[in-house]
Amino acid sequence: MKELTVIKIGGNIVDQPAALEEFLKAFSKYPAPKILIHGGGVMASELSAKMGIEVKMQNGRRVTDLDTLKLVTMVYAGWINKSIVAILQKLGCNAIGLSGADGDLVPATRRSPEPVDFGYVGDVNPVDINSSLLESLLGRGITPVFCAITHDRNGSLLNTNADTMASSLAIALSSDFYTRLIYCFEKEGVLYDQENPDSVVPLITRANYQTMKDNGAITGGMLPKLDNAFAAIESGVSEVCIKHASNLGNNKGTVLR
Repeated sequence: MKELTVIKIGGNIVDQPAALEEFLKAFSKYPAPKILIHGGGVMASELSAKMGIEVKMQNGRRVTDLDTLKLVTMVYAGWINKSIVAILQKLGCNAIGLSGADGDLVPATRRSPEPVDFGYVGDVNPVDINSSLLESLLGRGITPVFCAITHDRNGSLLNTNADTMASSLAIALSSDFYTRLIYCFEKEGVLYDQENPDSVVPLITRANYQTMKDNGAITGGMLPKLDNAFAAIESGVSEVCIKHASNLGNNKGTVLR
């Protein structure tokens, strides 16, 4: 099977121009076909504070009311997405910036308000993803760059967790590709000790992940990242790795099996 790499870059890197450009240089050289999904929560939170829009989080995920939805759409699908595409074009990587609404690529269902009302937040079912259109773009040598804005097919945009977006895209394409999913962010991988960058967990299985959750070793935003990683593995994705953005081209980081 042909190989495909789905790479997600976190908002803490996106928010640092120099770090982002270094990552994109490595990404532009990474073998195609490939797909990039980006976050942007740091920039969205900073702009929210400037505009007096309260940032609300539950279990490491953003609560999205209507004002927040407008703001994150402007930040994610606008400035960040198109800036990344512009840099990739400069680097010789022919990219196209997309939201889930474009081409009906990633439809989503608004999350139930029970037990927690997350507002305009969308959950993605990989079987609904428009894989044929994505494969057509990839086959033409075009690299899709996704923000994590989706739509409900009823005229409403939805905010979707970018890690979920990445794992859903990887799952959707895993029947036709040997699919590798890489989460790149500002840490060396999953850490035993959050204060020690050298305490990387080299390998995590489903069993020891549950143990690490139970004893509080893994909390906050890392929980949805790992939940999505294991969901991807169990649904056909061949490999998952979590690593520092500067290590895209090497074998460092945490491998999940």
